[in-house]
Amino acid sequence: MKRIIIATGLLAASGLMAQAATLDTVKQRGTLVCGVSIGFAGFSTPDSQGNYKGLDVDYCRALAAGVLGDASKVRYVALTAQNRFTALQSGEIDVLYRNSTQTYLRGATLGLRQGPVNFYDGQGFVVRADAGVKDLKNLNGATVCVAQGTTHEVTLGDYGRANGIEWKPLVFDRTDTMYQTFFGGRCDAMTQDASALAGAITTAASNPADYTVLPQTISKEPLGPFTRNGDDVWTDIIAWLHYGLIEAEELGVTAANAEQMAKSNVPAVQRLLGTSGELGSRLGLDNKWMLQAIKAGGNYGEIFERNVGKASPLKLDRGLNATWAKGGLMYALPIK
Repeated sequence: MKRIIIATGLLAASGLMAQAATLDTVKQRGTLVCGVSIGFAGFSTPDSQGNYKGLDVDYCRALAAGVLGDASKVRYVALTAQNRFTALQSGEIDVLYRNSTQTYLRGATLGLRQGPVNFYDGQGFVVRADAGVKDLKNLNGATVCVAQGTTHEVTLGDYGRANGIEWKPLVFDRTDTMYQTFFGGRCDAMTQDASALAGAITTAASNPADYTVLPQTISKEPLGPFTRNGDDVWTDIIAWLHYGLIEAEELGVTAANAEQMAKSNVPAVQRLLGTSGELGSRLGLDNKWMLQAIKAGGNYGEIFERNVGKASPLKLDRGLNATWAKGGLMYALPIK
């Protein structure tokens, strides 16, 4: 009996250590190490000074603000599709925000946890506008640029076999090389998340008007963060950051008014911004951690519009990424 009790105690202790590991490491280091993409317009792109911007980047900044009190305390690690999960598994990064599709196999076999979806997308195709392609069946026999190690590579083959389309995949280990090749005229089409294709046309094409994204999508691509198994507290922080940003949009809390809204007598606003409920301390954080996160870059709607929405070069509609009250899928679990 003593052996069982001792063993159980050791397992419980090791479990607690594992749960607290990343949060403690980030606090001790004083910097969040955030895995992002090498360059996806609207999600993660360095400017001429090397400063990263994008939807995924804003999540990293909000996380750093909430955990460390300073949105600038982030070191970005640019990752390819091939090395992104290894970087997280090995501890090279604290969290993976690189736009990555959440799937059954990734959730069950990588030793990683999938967080809430922060962008709903679908796999699309871009072609030259003068190619006369109106439907995917027009691409039968076409050469298609696709990135290696992605869900797009698998789905391209699945869709072709299911629909009798024989395309010729040209596979790349780097998206920047893929863009250069497609816009250089070597491929008849390029396939990727529809949002990424819109960004590629905006940033990599010499004349964006020469290209069009076909209206059809061939998959569901729910994008979101990944954390390590056993890091339950850290995983909860990642999840509640997202829900907090959605809740902020629902309650009308913005980067500009968050400080003033913290004085509100509305219970839901008080809990979100940490003026009541003692909720932050349950995760090992300051009770006003979400106030700091929202002040860093705004609520989810602000982050979306600035990076990929109508206020951005991509000019994407909210669509499925609207809040549930406006017909979308973004829905915050109750913060109480």
